[in-house]
Amino acid sequence: MAIDLVTRREWGARAPRGSYGRLSSTRGVKVHYTGGQVSPDIVNDHAKCVAMVRAIQNFHMDGNGWMDVGYSMLVCPHRKVFEGRGPNHLPAANGAGLNSDHYAVLGMIGNAGLTQPNDALLNGILDAVEYLRDKGGAGREIKGHRDGYSTDCPGGPLYAWVKKGAPRPGGGEGPKEPGEPSYPPFPGRVLKYPPLMSGEDVRTWQRQMRTRGWSLDADGLYGERSREVCRGFQKEKSLQVTGAVDRVTWDASWKAPVT
Repeated sequence: MAIDLVTRREWGARAPRGSYGRLSSTRGVKVHYTGGQVSPDIVNDHAKCVAMVRAIQNFHMDGNGWMDVGYSMLVCPHRKVFEGRGPNHLPAANGAGLNSDHYAVLGMIGNAGLTQPNDALLNGILDAVEYLRDKGGAGREIKGHRDGYSTDCPGGPLYAWVKKGAPRPGGGEGPKEPGEPSYPPFPGRVLKYPPLMSGEDVRTWQRQMRTRGWSLDADGLYGERSREVCRGFQKEKSLQVTGAVDRVTWDASWKAPVT
């Protein structure tokens, strides 16, 4: 099913107060819920969903003082995906210092009233994830807001679903990137130094370079030695020599024959 996208114009969004920060890619997506009371009536009346999205934007702009609604996309129980800040734009909902790593997708349930996501809402969240991967360079990660930030969001039921791997309802798999390879997919961020970058994706690439015969510690820190190895590998494979592991370099690390 193609995404059932509700554009900002269609839901009557206010204009943002300023320019968005730009994102070319992210590690993935973080799932949110509204918290508080959500009326179960929205399940049977989509007009109430539209009104709720407007109310969320008003709260974020007038209550929080943000330039716009904080989420990248918002999803209702009718499998409709509302355009928030959208792809390639920095969200505001993940928490200070955490917004550049993941897009933010809201599932419209709360901690009272409507608390259980239906299949349409779960499918809509996955539709939003696929859309952000296709249009905004989102990586593979699907996490909860509480991962890395002290909050109950996205609530027990949604978080349990996320921890299971965000499967499609009915036993299907979660979203895949188009043409997803059998080797580890690009993590959604360019590995470079400086600044010093760290994480499991760095360690994964370092291990592969060691497999290929390069002298490199798989310590998860992308420092000067990692940059040297990257430049040497890029030169060997006739790639643009930048010292940064972009998608092309990442793919070549596994595609090219290991000697």
